[in-house]
Amino acid sequence: MVRIDGRQPNELRALRFELDVQKHADGSCIVSLGDTRVLCAVTVEEQVPRWMRGSGRGWLTAEYNMLPAATNTRSNRERVLSAGRTKEIQRLIGRSLRAAVDLGGLGERTFNVDCDVLDADGGTRTAAITGAFVAVRRAIEKLAYQRSPIISAVAAVSMGIVDGEILVDLNYAEDSSADVDCNIVGLASGGLVEVQGTAEGQSFSAEQLVQMVDAAQSVLVEMFEAQQGAIDQK
Repeated sequence: MVRIDGRQPNELRALRFELDVQKHADGSCIVSLGDTRVLCAVTVEEQVPRWMRGSGRGWLTAEYNMLPAATNTRSNRERVLSAGRTKEIQRLIGRSLRAAVDLGGLGERTFNVDCDVLDADGGTRTAAITGAFVAVRRAIEKLAYQRSPIISAVAAVSMGIVDGEILVDLNYAEDSSADVDCNIVGLASGGLVEVQGTAEGQSFSAEQLVQMVDAAQSVLVEMFEAQQGAIDQK
């Protein structure tokens, strides 16, 4: 099967990172996954939420937003209360990053991670997770810990079943027609953080789920290498 953009079923879109793009952020990057682009920025506060004070542990939290011109039709800015989808994605990003970092090693600091979608062509949440880790890593490097609190790199990829075939890293057109949509978050150390799978059209089997996870893990290795390559260039 040749896909809409000419890729093979198991082929990732071009993954690129532009680091240190915001002057006042402690760590930042723009991650590009095909035509999807997300600005990820980290600001560090020398305090933690009230319920964590005195614990000696740090905290990491994330916010996600789709900028008005990120899609082909303008969307309104979310102002006071975030929509349900946005809250779900924010929580996913936060969980994924916390799995990659030893909160006890952060000290009593809060890492605020902001992910703003500049251009959306599918896979915005997976791109946000993948780019946010790079931004967090940069912020941690600047703080010059004696022992890095990074446990493992984390990245994410979207999977789907379209016309009975498993596809890696769906763009918007593929995602819109997929029978099954699945997002898989994994660690470079080999563990899975989260698997989100939904049947949009017809149901999928346990065997197909295993096949999607296997295909995702192969692609995640490429993503970890791209993350490390971008960091090594700095």
